[in-house]
Amino acid sequence: MKIRLVVIAAFLALMPCSLHAAGRIITFRTADGVMLSGLLIEADGRAAPAVVLVPMLGRPRDDWQVVAQRLAEAHISALAIDLPAATLPADPADLGAWQQAVTGAAAYLAGRPADVRPGAIGVAGASLGATLAVLAAAADPAIRSVALVSPSLDYRGVRIDAPWALYGPRPALLVSSVHDPYAARSVRALAQDTAGVREVRWSNVSAHGTVLVSRDADLARALVEWFQRTLGVN
Repeated sequence: MKIRLVVIAAFLALMPCSLHAAGRIITFRTADGVMLSGLLIEADGRAAPAVVLVPMLGRPRDDWQVVAQRLAEAHISALAIDLPAATLPADPADLGAWQQAVTGAAAYLAGRPADVRPGAIGVAGASLGATLAVLAAAADPAIRSVALVSPSLDYRGVRIDAPWALYGPRPALLVSSVHDPYAARSVRALAQDTAGVREVRWSNVSAHGTVLVSRDADLARALVEWFQRTLGVN
């Protein structure tokens, strides 16, 4: 009996770490009143930088789990969100409005100053998520840094040329597989903007979006290091 109690006590002692690793589900409201949920993995300590993680179309927020956990271990809180729907709306204007999911998530983080450092919020997006990251960052100056994985200059009629110009001198990491022709062309075009820091990273893995992140083991590390540098992790 004594041995059994010791084993149970050891298991219970480990539970807080497991719960921290898994994160917790939170809800937030967008500007147009839609309630959405996300997985929040918080960094230890208080007033840490934070990053919103946006998936590609048809993929869940769980695709970002590994990156989110590594961000938290690097003292950056991470909020992985789902897209507003699993299928595209017919009107490109409605698709562009999905950026409110990103701005809503950023506003949720900014509304917790005891836990999230003011002025230290970033966004990482993959494929359609990259488009929404640019649209949201253009509209919200509180977003200080972005990482775009497999971006598109034109995603089903939603162009990011003008929003990219509005993003201005804030830093951006641009990532593509060398085997992904349109994403690679988009990265080259976006990198020509010299308004601010534009860092390009190429992968030899043949994949797109969050699938690229999961298959290229170096990308998670690169994303973490990017946000450490651009969001000012001490």
